[in-house]
This record gives sequence, structure tokens and C-alpha cells, in this order.
Amino acid sequence: MATSATGPSTNSLRPSARRLPRMILQRRAGGFSLIEILVVIAIIGIVLSIALLSIGLLGDDRDLQKEGRRMIALVELAQDEATMQGREFGLEFMVDTYRFVEYDPLTNLWGELIGDDSLRLRQLPEGVEFDLFLEDQRVVLDLEPADFGDAEEEGSNVEIGENYAPHVLIFSSGDMTPFELHILRNTDNDAVVLESDLLGDIKFAEDEE
Repeated sequence: MATSATGPSTNSLRPSARRLPRMILQRRAGGFSLIEILVVIAIIGIVLSIALLSIGLLGDDRDLQKEGRRMIALVELAQDEATMQGREFGLEFMVDTYRFVEYDPLTNLWGELIGDDSLRLRQLPEGVEFDLFLEDQRVVLDLEPADFGDAEEEGSNVEIGENYAPHVLIFSSGDMTPFELHILRNTDNDAVVLESDLLGDIKFAEDEE
């Protein structure tokens, strides 16, 4: 061993400069252990699952709120048209669809609303359904809208038109049948609730916050 006046040479106590890169490469070649890789994969999977679940639930909640706002806007539109034009409208609910109908004072019958694209038949998003309550009683809703038929067509069912009445009446005075409407997602029963009163005011039952 080389010595100096102050002791052993420091050059002899550390690897040569040529050996350092080889040692570093050997250490890097060892990589991560299998356990470390599995732990990282598990953490990534958990984070992604939580993120996707949060995004999915938020999107569904937004869908329910969106449908509630659309319903309020359409009912208010029908009320405006009823009061301005002296017409009587009705609102018919099915399990996952709804439509506005119109009363014909000449025939004393309800019929389809023709020529008004805003108040047309509308479909709820997949997995979303209605629960309707009138006078605190749950209404059993049909899957399909009533078929009014055509009195001039052979075999038409005129009796449907004579006995038919929509669930909600929207009068030319602006008054309306009070109702409570649940717009719910059937996968987890999450819902938003709309309420209307006799004076025609319609709103969310609870604050959206």
C-alpha cells in the first residue's frame, strides 16, 4: 500500500475512476424488485378506480339535474303559451318519456300537440325513470304514451280520446295541477325531486347545493 508522510494514500482507498461507471451500471441493471412493481401497479389501479368512479357519479348527478331543469323550462314555456294564446295544455308522463298534449274545445277531447317542436315527446337518458305523485299518491305510469287514433281512420280507437286525460293540467289562467315528480337513476336510486303548486310554480324540492 502506498503511503505518504501523512498516512496511506487516499487514492488507494477508493475505487478507480474506471470502475465507477461499471458499478453504477450493475446497480441499475438490478432494477426494481417484483414486489415494488406490484405495489406501484396496485396504487395506480386504486387511484384510477377512484377517479373513474368520481367522474361517473358526477356525470350521472349532472344528468339528473339537467333533466330537472329541462322539465321546469318546458313547463314554464307551456304555461306562457297557454296564458298568451288562451289554450289548455296537459302533461303526460310515462316510465321514461313524457309529452305535452292539447285540449280541443271544439271536440272536447285531448289530442297530440302538432307543430310545436319544443313540447314534443321527450326521452330520458338510459337508466333514468320517473316516479309521479298526485295528491301524495304514487301514480303507476305506462311504458308507452296513449294512442289517440284518428276518428277518420277505419278501426281507430275513439274511446281512448274520450276517456283520456293527462296527468297534469296546465290551464290558460296559468294554474296547474299540483304534482311531485321524482327523476331517479334506477342503478342507485339517486334522484332529484320537482314540486309544483296549484298556482303553477314549479321548482326543485330541495336546494341544489
